[in-house]
Amino acid sequence: MHDIRQIRDNPAAFDAALSSRGMAPMSPAILALDEERRGLIHKAETLRAAQNRASKEIGAAKAAGDEDRFQRLRAEVAEHKEEGQRLADAAKAKDDELQALLLTIPNLPYDDVPVGADEDSNVELSRWGAPRNFSFDPREHYEIPAVKDQLDFEAAAMLSGSRFVVLRSAAARLHRALAQFMLDHHVEQNGLEETITPVLVKPEMMLGTGQLPKFGEDSYQTTTGWWLIPTAEVTLTNMVHGQIVDAARLPWRMVAHTNCFRSEAGSAGRDTAGMLRQHQFEKVEMVTICTPDQSEAEHERMTRCAASVLEALELPYRVMKLSTGDMGGGARRTHDLEVWLPGQNTYREISSVSTCGDWQARRMNGRYRPADGGKPEYVHTLNGSGLAVGRALIAVLENGQEEDGSVTLPEALHPYLRGATRITAEGRLE
Repeated sequence: MHDIRQIRDNPAAFDAALSSRGMAPMSPAILALDEERRGLIHKAETLRAAQNRASKEIGAAKAAGDEDRFQRLRAEVAEHKEEGQRLADAAKAKDDELQALLLTIPNLPYDDVPVGADEDSNVELSRWGAPRNFSFDPREHYEIPAVKDQLDFEAAAMLSGSRFVVLRSAAARLHRALAQFMLDHHVEQNGLEETITPVLVKPEMMLGTGQLPKFGEDSYQTTTGWWLIPTAEVTLTNMVHGQIVDAARLPWRMVAHTNCFRSEAGSAGRDTAGMLRQHQFEKVEMVTICTPDQSEAEHERMTRCAASVLEALELPYRVMKLSTGDMGGGARRTHDLEVWLPGQNTYREISSVSTCGDWQARRMNGRYRPADGGKPEYVHTLNGSGLAVGRALIAVLENGQEEDGSVTLPEALHPYLRGATRITAEGRLE
């Protein structure tokens, strides 16, 4: 959420930042509401002061035996009290209206974010690894003989509908190994704190990270009012919801492996084949809570944390800085890591690492107490995939496929597969 004082101080800069996201100016509507709210508050306070003065005079009139003045002052106090309450209620209603409006407005991009309408304006920052030269036409993951019968989309459709998958045998084992490897790598190599969180959350938690109120159609709500998390960003970031943490605790770097649930609203017709875009999937998510002066370095660090997993898995990738039109609403800057998928002959996103400034912290009232004991300030929050497990499975299968239908597996996974180095064309780990 945005700081109303900053909008008051520089409305032109606020509107210019929104314009880079393709949005119309918002400051006139915001400042009009704010002025109405402040005007009502001022009137209510003026009446309260008059009420307090009249209340003091009542005692003097009573003591002097001036019954007429006593009764007049009593009536005046009652009138001021009634009118003051009406003004206070009106101010509260305007404040609620203002807060509701501010909650719908996306974050402001940093100045270094490329301005553009969509992914065509994204900027490539770096590449790692060279795509493998195949002596045959590489297949997409669901066509590779080693796992073709182990990715059961028909059974999943019977159970749940489209955009689900049942994994079996070696494919299921490899998926589990990937998640375990990612967690161990982040804890042991990257120094993140392993965390297990619920996957059902209260609405205010979704509001805190920005999934509500505007993007509720992208997620699933239960009949009890709980929401299924679209990512562990929701639970990990909200660990500071309504809290004041000591500066010495920061940066607080967490990682969690969870199931994630997304309705994929608006993605009809996109990536319908295979398991690239699912309603239910697993992800290893990273979140950092830090002070404002730490957030720039933490964004680079988190990007490296995600990249180090891809490098350990020997998967070629590139890092893209997303444009203003392609970036999520809560981010000030996003780095997408895109892994090479030979079956599609292109790079596809496998991790988004975003820095959000204090936008989420203001929504959830998450603050820290400076080391000098000064007034609590809002934390900065960052989040990133480390990685999407299903997409990593796709990448490992497609990059490791052989002409005979088998799959050669990355060395980093061998210890997690009891020494197995490949999946045979018949689907056995050996």
